[in-house]
Amino acid sequence: MNDIQSQEAERDNSSAADQLPSGPVAAAILSAGIGCCALGILAVIGDDSAAATHWLTFYLPTGPLSGVTTTAMLVWLLSWLILARRWRSKTVAITKVNTLAFVLLGLSLLLAFPPLADLLLGK
Repeated sequence: MNDIQSQEAERDNSSAADQLPSGPVAAAILSAGIGCCALGILAVIGDDSAAATHWLTFYLPTGPLSGVTTTAMLVWLLSWLILARRWRSKTVAITKVNTLAFVLLGLSLLLAFPPLADLLLGK
């Protein structure tokens, strides 16, 4: 009897796990891609514009890098908060979210590559 009850309990647990929404996980994945892309974009902007360099300098010894990383982290956390609240109880197409997150990550890596960033800035 115990064997049958444990199999039924296992089946009930697996069906409950199948019903969990994927929204919170998708929010974390996509927000990581958004944060990475923000880091790449802000790094290029911080290198190009004197005004942006001024506004992104939070700590003088490190220069604009302090503002670039801090702002990118804020973008990441805010996007995670917003997406997690909007997708809290929803099931999201995780494959599409992963693809978009990896595209954003790839874009951020390209923007962090100095020769490409210089090409974009016309240097």
